[in-house]
Amino acid sequence: MLGNNIKELRKNKRMTQKDLAEAMRVSQQTVGAWETERAIPGADTLSDLADYFNVTTDYLLGRPEKKDDDTKTADIEDLDKMIDNARSFGGKKMTENDREIIKAYLKGFYDNKNQGK
Repeated sequence: MLGNNIKELRKNKRMTQKDLAEAMRVSQQTVGAWETERAIPGADTLSDLADYFNVTTDYLLGRPEKKDDDTKTADIEDLDKMIDNARSFGGKKMTENDREIIKAYLKGFYDNKNQGK
């Protein structure tokens, strides 16, 4: 997938492997290896390729732009149950004060996160 995407983007720009190699400061053989998937560009090079072609690294990798979120987000009501199962670092049960501090912090985080929706 990655190799085909690099090749397609290169061809859409009417570039040769040599042209892309010069732009990426690698050899023509390296570009050929990417396109045939005998080699995979490193993270920095992948980022440079994405910038060069004005696409995301996810696009280059053939990933969807946005993941479907199948995970259930915990409701604030579940917070007490989660805290009941938690323990402090020393393995001691949380005090009521600890519980209130954690609830206030997480509620604030939850509220701030949902304001953007």
